[in-house]
Parts: sequence; structure tokens; C-alpha cells
Amino acid sequence: MTDAGGAVRETIVPAQGRAAEADSPPGIGLYRLVTAACGATGFSTGIARMGPGTQMPYHSHPDNEAITIVAGRARFVVEGRAYRLHAGDCIHLPAGVAHMVRNDRPASDLVAHWAFSTATPARDGADRVFPGEERGEGSPAESDPETIVRHDLSAVYELAKNAFFVDLFGQRWGLQGICGGHGRFLPGASLPCHIHDFDESITIVEGTAICQVEGRRYELSGCDTAYIPKGVPHRFLNQSSGEMSMIWVYAAEEPDRRIVNARYCSGDLAWPGAALAEEEST
Repeated sequence: MTDAGGAVRETIVPAQGRAAEADSPPGIGLYRLVTAACGATGFSTGIARMGPGTQMPYHSHPDNEAITIVAGRARFVVEGRAYRLHAGDCIHLPAGVAHMVRNDRPASDLVAHWAFSTATPARDGADRVFPGEERGEGSPAESDPETIVRHDLSAVYELAKNAFFVDLFGQRWGLQGICGGHGRFLPGASLPCHIHDFDESITIVEGTAICQVEGRRYELSGCDTAYIPKGVPHRFLNQSSGEMSMIWVYAAEEPDRRIVNARYCSGDLAWPGAALAEEEST
């Protein structure tokens, strides 16, 4: 949406009922969520759903990519090096690195979240033949271009009371242009009202979230995604009786935020703009 002055504001992208991209391989649905079409700059996000036994053939991208497994188990092959990834694991792929992925389970879908360091993602075919090497649950070598971050081995931090976060990709792992991770909210948990100096994408991968943006309130679930432009006050809350989880992505190389008065998110105060001095939330 846009405000009265024509500036791009938040966009809520529903996941249910969306048509897959026309170039999706058989048995696979590729869904773009946040792209230049929303007004995003410098990054994009989406979801891939792969049926049992399906395989995305070798391909590469002209931009950096991070792929996080949402559900299921994947066999990820990067220039012949084969890894097994589970829910919560994330793999980083520099531009131009050929890779393929297979749904490693015979009776359930594989769901993966992708993020690119461009607002206009593109895919190129790759017809090279690579020697095979099974790595299983292992990690890439220092000389390999790819990086894998295992969710279960990552440091967990409590960003707000009962809101637990894990960073999965960003500059510290060598990924340029984007960063992101996973957040888990217990019932009643919420983040304070805040802004960023860069665009953000938030995909709800478990449970139901309430998103507040300058007095506007949205309910998201089932991979529904919110695009929040830089400088717009917002917050996420779990007002349900179950857990809620999200995958967040910033168009920046490391996460950062500025806490502002909670009444800017509730709409009780009019937001004067991103030049506002930092405040503590109330």
C-alpha cells in the first residue's frame, strides 16, 4: 500500500491461494512473496513447495541466495557435494554457484524459504557434470563457496521476553547484501515497537501472528508474509494459545533496529518520520 504522499508502506502478501510461478518444475511450486513488485529494494523472498520425490535440477542465480528449510528434509547438492538439511537449517549460496535440491522424504512435502540479494530474482540453467561426494550431516570445507548453518547448533538469544531468535545468514557467514534468521514466540510474547534503516520481510511459518503497523492490524499464518519498508514502525505479537514462529529477512548484512514508543505501532500517536530520535518503548 502507499500513503497519501505516494510513499510505499507495508504490504501483506497472503500465501494461501497464490498461483505458482509459470516456470516451476513438475511437482514443485515456486512462489514469490516480497520482490520489486511490493516496492522492495535490494532483496526478495519466497517459498518453494516440493512434492514427495521431486527434484529441482541443477541451476544457479546471478545473486546471492539463502535457503532455509521450513518443513521436511532436503538433499542439497552443490557442485556435486551432497548435504542433508532438516527443518530450521539454512544454506548460503554465492552468485553463480550451481546447485540442486531433492525432497528426501517419500510421503511428505518439502517446504523451503528463499531469500536473494536482489529485488528481481532470476534463475539460470546449469548443464555441467560434477563428481559426486556425500557429506550427509557434515559441513562444507573452508575452500567451498557454500555455507551451512544448522539451527539446532546455533546460539539462541531472547530478543524480548519469551521471544527466542536464531541468526541464520548474514555478513558474518560471508553472505553479502542480506541477513536473516528464525524467531520463536511463546504465547503472549511480542516484540517492542521498532523501525529499521532497511526493508524487511517476515514470513510466519508456524502458528498465528498479529502484525501492528501504525495502527493497522493484520493476522498472519501459513507462510503469509509482511513486507515492511525501512523507517516504518511495526511490531509482531503472539496473542494465540500456541507457539508462533517466523523467518525474518533484512535488506542489510547484519540485523539492527531502533526501539520507538509503542503508541506509534498501536496508532495512538502519529508517526513523525524516521528522523525521530531513538526512544524507549512503553
